[in-house]
Amino acid sequence: MASLTIRRLDDGVKERLRIRAARHGRSMEEEARQLLSQAVKGETRGKRPLNLAESFRRLVAPLGGVELELPPREPVREPPNFE
Repeated sequence: MASLTIRRLDDGVKERLRIRAARHGRSMEEEARQLLSQAVKGETRGKRPLNLAESFRRLVAPLGGVELELPPREPVREPPNFE
């Protein structure tokens, strides 16, 4: 496991961390570990970030998904002639 030293931490921040740790029944070190873990949890999922389509899929998947009727494909038009 890695170690981390935080220098020049504001005294007020340290005091609030101490109080928060006491409320949760943890040491200040354990409280700091928990806070750091929660802060970075959503940033790295081991995968690429979600795009809009993936976010929408996750939103509607619990509801059974969405079936959309796709319009028929049309022939490709001729490219313009610039002569």
